[in-house]
Amino acid sequence: MKRHRRQAGLCWNRKCDPGIYNRKFVPEKMIGDIETVFTHAIVRTPGRNFDRGITTSGLGPPDYTLMVKQHRAYVNTLEFLGLKVIMLDAESDFPDAYFVEDTAVVTPEVAVITRPGAVSRQGEENSIAAVLSSYRTMERIRAPGTVDGGDVLMVGNRFFIGVSDRTNPEGAEQLSAILKQYGHEPVRISVSAGLHLKSSLNVVGENTLLLTPDFNGLAVLKHFEKIVLDDAESYAANTLLLNDHLIMPKGFPDTRRKLEKLGRPLIALDVSEVQKMDGGLTCLSIRF
Repeated sequence: MKRHRRQAGLCWNRKCDPGIYNRKFVPEKMIGDIETVFTHAIVRTPGRNFDRGITTSGLGPPDYTLMVKQHRAYVNTLEFLGLKVIMLDAESDFPDAYFVEDTAVVTPEVAVITRPGAVSRQGEENSIAAVLSSYRTMERIRAPGTVDGGDVLMVGNRFFIGVSDRTNPEGAEQLSAILKQYGHEPVRISVSAGLHLKSSLNVVGENTLLLTPDFNGLAVLKHFEKIVLDDAESYAANTLLLNDHLIMPKGFPDTRRKLEKLGRPLIALDVSEVQKMDGGLTCLSIRF
């Protein structure tokens, strides 16, 4: 993770397909307004038993072959955008472990290893800690605190922390204290809708948020420009801003039209099998 300057998009038609272009995003050539550039990503291969993970979606059983295909397209996209991808093996004991984002919160200064809010997922974080220890100073969330990384949104030096069914007040307090210790500004938000904070709220520009109607009007967000989604396309709130590009889920045309007005290159990925398991684009990687 670096602080660099922003460059105009490198995709020639603003409808990027990582399978088409051979030219990769080069962070060192960025110019313009300051923005965070990510250089690494941790991902994990979905296991054959991934369908045994936690889900409340009601969208039907997921398909393993299609999931692997969609996950590979996601990894290809990260590599296309210039990230070095650290690929971990599936963990048969943890069917949800490919949702690696929930196991750590990484800033330019520190990696905070979480304690996932779902008991069945506690233990996933250990193999992630082993990787991140080579890159960052390490801190941990301790019992009885719980934190899922999907509840933590980094916006510059500010970190919005969602207090949800997965991130409890004790965990949010611990994380806030750690972030303050390393010079960051934590801001807590109550998550009343959606599994995680980032199910409903994500940054899509230097001062622009993409969010569902439930989060519109929050006082802590009053200084941001906002793109408010229709309820019918609320899943698209989990859009990922990564190295000057926007990665969004495929199949949400109204959201796509709104995002195209931002002038950033846009990549739409099919994540139907991820959605069936209550996951989204941000869940599949730890970016730093």
